[in-house]
Amino acid sequence: MTVAIPSFTGDANPYGGGDPYADYRTADLPFTHFADLADRRLGAGVIAANDEFFAERENMLRTGAAEFDPEHFGHKGKIMDGWETRRRRGVGAQQPHPTDEDHDWALVRLGAPGVVRGIVVDTAHFRGNYPQAVSVEAASVPGSPSPEDLLAGDVKWVTLVPRTAVGGHAANGFAVDVEQRFTHLRVNQHPDGGIARLRVYGEVAPDPAWLATLGTFDLVALENGGRVEDASDRFYSPATNTIQPGRSHKMDDGWETRRRRDKGNDWIHYHLVEQAEIRAVEIDTAYLKGNSAGWAALSARDGADGEWTEILPRTRLQPDTNHRFVLGAAPAATEIRMDIFPDGGISRLRLFGSLTGTGAARLAARHQELGG
Repeated sequence: MTVAIPSFTGDANPYGGGDPYADYRTADLPFTHFADLADRRLGAGVIAANDEFFAERENMLRTGAAEFDPEHFGHKGKIMDGWETRRRRGVGAQQPHPTDEDHDWALVRLGAPGVVRGIVVDTAHFRGNYPQAVSVEAASVPGSPSPEDLLAGDVKWVTLVPRTAVGGHAANGFAVDVEQRFTHLRVNQHPDGGIARLRVYGEVAPDPAWLATLGTFDLVALENGGRVEDASDRFYSPATNTIQPGRSHKMDDGWETRRRRDKGNDWIHYHLVEQAEIRAVEIDTAYLKGNSAGWAALSARDGADGEWTEILPRTRLQPDTNHRFVLGAAPAATEIRMDIFPDGGISRLRLFGSLTGTGAARLAARHQELGG
């Protein structure tokens, strides 16, 4: 089921020079605080498309905003930073137009299975060549299915976004209210055209059997179902960067706050995948050299009404360094708060440990509720 939110239908103006984003249309969408399940850093990919004549399907999942160079042309025409198909035609001179059912499609593997809360179909710079409408379906298929497996007749596809008119050069947002766990999407353009970026916001729903087999794992990692609940400051970069996979490779791939001019401090509030016992911590300040946090401390609590207990006292951090700490007897917890002093940033936080019996049981029950 798709919840109605502001949409952007109708034509975009032709590019008139200057800043190509000057007339870009967007709005505050209610779901963008969730993780992007189609993030390439999580392992997402566009594994197939029926047509990509003008621009490759993989462009849809590129990080950052789509770029536009009005002078960039190739042998097939204008080079676009997105997925663009050729123009569809009818069967002959008497029927030159495509039928109402004709459409192009792409199959997207989510980087982490999860519950989708919102989708953005971004048509940035597609002004006269965007689709008339889009639709999005989702499926849950275990393992690593091939495109042929996904297109087989026995796969159950659930509509997340019904066929809906979209606008050119706009962030077309769709809130989704389907309480199921999905692994793949089928993105449809009606009848043809181009999509610059696809963002799939939602909550990661990990496989409990996989985590149980691992035993000890990163309890706050985005790919394992950890999440950021809140942060004091997101001025330079989002707090969710701190639980992305792998090490940071540049300064803006971590979390950095603005410079404080008061006597307070900055913080991030995390939710673990489920109730767990933490035994080891990594706080990484990679690529944060003149702007890393000076000190950090960690506190834990069990449930939203629990008492905060300090598990790592205020500790000096070094720039561009991965810091490791072995904890003593840490209490069972579901939430973590990291305080940094006075400001600055970190690139990654890793919390290694194991689920408690209660946490494992609750995670398994939730997995079953979502159809896993």
